[in-house]
Amino acid sequence: MKQITIILLIALFAMQLKAQEIAFSDSLQVSLITCSPGAEVYAKFGHSGIRVVDKLNGYDFIFNWGLFSFNTENFYYKFIRGKTDYLLGVQNTSDFLPEYKSRNSVVWEHILNLRPSETKRLIEQLLQNYKPENRQYRYNFVFDNCATRPRDVVMGAVDGRVVFQSSFESKTYRQAIGNYIGDDTWLHFGIDLIFGFQADKTMPQLQSMFLPEILKYEFLNARISNNQNTETRPLIAKTTILVSTESKEEEVVGLFSKPFYVFSILLIFIALLSAYEIVFDKKYNTIFDSFLLLATGLAGTIVFFLMFFSTHPLVKFNFNILWLNPLNIVAAFMIWFSKWRIQIFFYQLFNLILVALALVAVAISVQTFNQAAFIFIALLLFRYSSWIYRTKKKIMRKSKFKIKQ
Repeated sequence: MKQITIILLIALFAMQLKAQEIAFSDSLQVSLITCSPGAEVYAKFGHSGIRVVDKLNGYDFIFNWGLFSFNTENFYYKFIRGKTDYLLGVQNTSDFLPEYKSRNSVVWEHILNLRPSETKRLIEQLLQNYKPENRQYRYNFVFDNCATRPRDVVMGAVDGRVVFQSSFESKTYRQAIGNYIGDDTWLHFGIDLIFGFQADKTMPQLQSMFLPEILKYEFLNARISNNQNTETRPLIAKTTILVSTESKEEEVVGLFSKPFYVFSILLIFIALLSAYEIVFDKKYNTIFDSFLLLATGLAGTIVFFLMFFSTHPLVKFNFNILWLNPLNIVAAFMIWFSKWRIQIFFYQLFNLILVALALVAVAISVQTFNQAAFIFIALLLFRYSSWIYRTKKKIMRKSKFKIKQ
């Protein structure tokens, strides 16, 4: 889309095709492009596109469904709500590839094994998609993205149908996505917090191709079958590597980059702090408790917002809301005032019940929680219980004092 000359060529190509005045040369080649994941968050899952090459006519460009602009009005708010619009763009291949080389990503080209009539139909679909009124679409990470669009275009172009391998490895959405973000990373922890129990559903084979590398694997093993199932041929004729990776030193991962270890240390600290307060009858640490309530309340507010106001997939019906109570934001300020002590006491009892229900949800396999979340839940159980125990003692002391008076 950056190359005006390429856009003009496509427009001319579209008009010629519509008028049926163009003859495809024997060198016309259409390919699925797959880019391996990069280091940046937005590149963690890889990328897909469709390359069109006709050396005789001088065409070599990539249809790219992954373009968007940060300059869009209220971009971040729209992104959180799942109302981000992406664009189908067309880029010169010589401009597309260097970007992925700079990311140190592998770029594979899978040449499609299409007949001339199928190639023509595919080109017609691409050009129809690229019309100004069609090129913008509402992006959906799972159901409508840069991998599902090329898949649908290719499947809609063949004579007959695409038959995928029967030995499909079943995974949940959470498991498939987790493979790309590490076992114990803050990104993995954050994604597990915002995903609800729908993320633990097993993906249908076709739907699993929302991830570019799975799309690549399925296409490599797929065949095109005619409507009578009497003849089949491979969907992919040949695979080549357009960009290869360079070896790099393995990054040293720090202790604080792993939420499991961070929360484990925090749990030990809270256990010692609570034991010290109980044994020596010290005043509980209001600053720390306020921070703990505020942090869980803010995280819970995000989970609540995504559950009820976002169209993102997999974020509805999230049982993390039980231990990330949004009302904790209010409680974080109330604990500073002794006049609210009894109300906070019952509120913490309520919190304790909610956390216990979260563990029940995990125990009966309603939803999978991140491993680091269990440490944090244990931390909350410990602190809430300690807070309730010590507050109860204070309330009882105060009551006895009033009786004596």
